[in-house]
Amino acid sequence: MVSLREAQKQMTRRLLLDAGLELFSSRGYAATTVDDIATAAGTTRATFYAYFPSRSDLMRALIDERLNERLQRIRSAHHGSTAEDLVAAVRDGRREAMLSWLTQTADRWPSIHSIIRIGRDAAAVDPELRDLVERWLAEAIGDIEEGLAQANRFQPHQRRFRGVLAMSQLDYVAQHWGEADWKLNREQMLEELTDSWCALLGS
Repeated sequence: MVSLREAQKQMTRRLLLDAGLELFSSRGYAATTVDDIATAAGTTRATFYAYFPSRSDLMRALIDERLNERLQRIRSAHHGSTAEDLVAAVRDGRREAMLSWLTQTADRWPSIHSIIRIGRDAAAVDPELRDLVERWLAEAIGDIEEGLAQANRFQPHQRRFRGVLAMSQLDYVAQHWGEADWKLNREQMLEELTDSWCALLGS
């Protein structure tokens, strides 16, 4: 059972993460200070540093915890985090499995878009964060590679690069969907994306 003190610590940490996400999204990473985050969370600069050594560490936590949570990624002994449903869909290889996974992922885009965007904004101004989003994408590519390996599909030297191509497509569409005029609706977009994934990854 969680003690009252531990529950309070978890609440404070959550408030700091919430405040950081809100301020990074509205003001931008570069324009947001530790004092801004602490004030928005109803606490102090000293309290902030008790939980996060720096603003960069809070940004890392947003990617490692919030983004992975929303994408249902869990800790992995092999490569940081893993999405077991992505591994399973790629291992399955059928069009229905790919379409189902891509549709579920697209449903989450509104909640993940801001985290990825501020992660890239932060990486542009903070050298410590340059590999932040790329590392997360590499973990997703690793899931695709794992699914292909489990299915024994394609040669070993082909699997990772096919994952790179598939995730690059998905990442680009996710970041621009809703603002680009691609002359197709959501269902048509998912059908086209699924066709491409099947050509790259399918059985």
